[in-house]
Amino acid sequence: MSVAFTREEDLESTAADLPDRPISQNRNLVTPEGLAAIEAELEAARDAYNAARLAGDVSTDRTAMARATRDLRYWSARRGTAELTPFEGGEVVRFGARVTFEREDGRQQTYRIVGEDEADPNAGLVSYVAPLARALLGKSLGDTAQTSGGEVEIVAVD
Repeated sequence: MSVAFTREEDLESTAADLPDRPISQNRNLVTPEGLAAIEAELEAARDAYNAARLAGDVSTDRTAMARATRDLRYWSARRGTAELTPFEGGEVVRFGARVTFEREDGRQQTYRIVGEDEADPNAGLVSYVAPLARALLGKSLGDTAQTSGGEVEIVAVD
């Protein structure tokens, strides 16, 4: 059979079928900064959707519309389920706390325990569902916790 008689998917129709961004089944706990970031992402998604809609015929740029629609659904869902959970202080590691711990080799590391959408380990922000955070939550100043990197001792909770 000649290739001329077969229908190949074009890039536009493939791009228009973007899968939804996965939404976590965990509670959507957020810090005040995390809530502000979600609201900013939601506003950006609305702007992108409106820009894609105003750009012309949807059939000419299905990729932009699909991406904007997908992001708008995601950030709307995340905003709708956000549970503002500010840190109230104390010596116990809780959501929103900044915890400093010392490893067995003497190195100290500091992480803030935050929501899933605001997590960025390179910036010192770790999701409350991450194994490190789970090991630290509920511990107090001076307690030890077992992590994948060995035992750590909590030396500060802010």
